Amino acid sequence: MALVTSVVRVHQLLMERIDGVLRPLGLSFARYEVLRLLGFTRAGHLPMTRLGSLLQVHPTSVTSAVDLLEKQGYVARSRGPQDRRIVLAAITDAGRAIVEQATDGLNREVFTAPGISAEDVVALTRQLSALRAAAGDPVAT
Repeated sequence: MALVTSVVRVHQLLMERIDGVLRPLGLSFARYEVLRLLGFTRAGHLPMTRLGSLLQVHPTSVTSAVDLLEKQGYVARSRGPQDRRIVLAAITDAGRAIVEQATDGLNREVFTAPGISAEDVVALTRQLSALRAAAGDPVAT
């Protein structure tokens, strides 16, 4: 029980810090992840189904996040050029600007100073990856 309680509490604490950076920018972590993933792609767009697969979330969650990002002007939807049944989500210039601003803030406020040493980060990440792998979660080696 102590493990689960600690992991859940750490999750809450990290999400509070992440929200503190993203909320003033009008983003949630889910929407940030969509923008960051689209920003990393060579073409700047992905099929909605691929987004859900890469983010490991339900298609409804992807649709909801993209709906909000589209209203904010950060993402545009279009149909696939070869297969009109495919819906593509594409990052806009405004989306690129906000995701870079958010990434700078997250790097400065959260990612580079998580509250433990770099060595402990590596060790903890390794242990959590083992726990995830044991549960069948795909984990990068």
